Amino acid sequence: MSLGGRVAARKSPVHGKGVFALRRLRKGQYIGSFEGRRTTKDGTYVLWLIDEDGRETGIRGQNDLRFLNHSRRPNAELEDLDLYAIRNIQPGAEIYIDYGESWNDVE
Repeated sequence: MSLGGRVAARKSPVHGKGVFALRRLRKGQYIGSFEGRRTTKDGTYVLWLIDEDGRETGIRGQNDLRFLNHSRRPNAELEDLDLYAIRNIQPGAEIYIDYGESWNDVE
């Protein structure tokens, strides 16, 4: 699915590029889908998913959502490959997800 003019990748004060809201996103709103090709190799822009059987699948990101940065206080979360706002996000705000315990904190 298209990102529908909801977000765009831009230079981030956190790290390299980030994903920023182009318009207000309401809590629970669908933002877009992480798109890419399956891979078995780790690397930059690879999202690892774990299925119900505990198997890992890597997806090498190919759309702007590959630039999502980490925060311990995220404003969005992935449900499989779909990204949703978990609180209201104002235009111009960077969109963050929680990468997990092994990543540095971003406020």
